Amino acid sequence: MVKIPVLFVKELRSYFYSPIAYVVLVVFLGFNGYIFALLVSALNDPRMTVEGSAMQLFFGGTIFFYLVISIAASVITMRLIAEERKSGTIEVIMTAPVTDVDLVLSKFLGALAFYLFLWMPTLLYVVVLRRYSSGIDFGPIAAGYLGTTLLGAMFLSVGLLFSSLTKNQIVAAIGSFVVITVLWTLGIFKSFVSGTVAQGIFSYLNIFEHFDSFNKGIIDTRPLVYYISATALSLFLTVKVVESHKWR
Repeated sequence: MVKIPVLFVKELRSYFYSPIAYVVLVVFLGFNGYIFALLVSALNDPRMTVEGSAMQLFFGGTIFFYLVISIAASVITMRLIAEERKSGTIEVIMTAPVTDVDLVLSKFLGALAFYLFLWMPTLLYVVVLRRYSSGIDFGPIAAGYLGTTLLGAMFLSVGLLFSSLTKNQIVAAIGSFVVITVLWTLGIFKSFVSGTVAQGIFSYLNIFEHFDSFNKGIIDTRPLVYYISATALSLFLTVKVVESHKWR
């Protein structure tokens, strides 16, 4: 476990050594900035009947929020282990005094740190709103950032899992994006199943319902357990996949 901080720094630096990271950053901030501007414009238009504050709508109020997170998580994680396998450096790493858990956790934490780095500039939106509006409820904003972090962590762990399954980065990105999209749609099946138990299961798997509590400034234990347990499960499966490479 002592080696994790060292490996974490190495992984985080590797993002900024790659031009892809800066492309992701520019596209991410440009798209989010455009959406935020549209939301503010809609809220200031008396002809529009929009409920909620700008930041509440920004966090989960539109489909674009979920689309951005899904794509970002897939792109951020696609190279993590797939590139190691393609270049053959995974074998070198496995012969080093580094455990599979150290490898997986350091890559996950590096990806999560870069993901949070992408969101940091959006704090300027709060500064702008604080400057030009009268009164801001910081509770829902803080909860929105917390929910965004937990949701991103879950999707990053899914992306890392798919990156461990293939040597092709594009395949890893597409595979993780497809699975993440499926996770989004699980809640829809609640309307097509009968029985209290089945409906309860699909209701619990509904990501929109879980994130809605954060959007309202409510931090409930159910979404916390859901996001953390799903992240832990994906990381556990990733460790097992990496372990299986030793026997091939």
